[in-house]
Amino acid sequence: MNEIYIGRLLRANTRTCVVGCQINQLPPPFGSLIGIPLDEDLKAYALITDVHIDDDGLVRQLSVADNVAEEVIADNRINRNIPIELSAIFVGYTKEGNISHLLPPRPPLSLDKIFLCDGEETCRFTSAGQLGYLRHILSAENISIPDLLAAHLVQAGKAHQKID
Repeated sequence: MNEIYIGRLLRANTRTCVVGCQINQLPPPFGSLIGIPLDEDLKAYALITDVHIDDDGLVRQLSVADNVAEEVIADNRINRNIPIELSAIFVGYTKEGNISHLLPPRPPLSLDKIFLCDGEETCRFTSAGQLGYLRHILSAENISIPDLLAAHLVQAGKAHQKID
């Protein structure tokens, strides 16, 4: 499995978390499966439910300015510390290699590293059990459940097609 580092945890509770990514890297797509190592043999899994990009005073000024130079835009995207925030819901965990579609036993801690799951890991997670992790999506609040289901199932389907 290839671990693709995407950011660090900002905050979490039992069911959800928010991840900060650098603005100069593209965030993973809505509906992607991410993994968060909690300790040596415990890893939480979550699905991205929202991608949020904040602004600041400079961005507001630049957005209404005429003829903003490409160098200024590039400088704003590369050198500024405005994070992209990814919201996610927990859908399961793995302990000692065994996948469970229950909520993780504890949320991750602030600044824990977050990784995008590759196709192999996505297939392994989605193939375990009886798709029990889908109940976490169906019971989620303040998200578009049909959009999340559709996005995730398309991505999981593509991962399974590549593996088969």
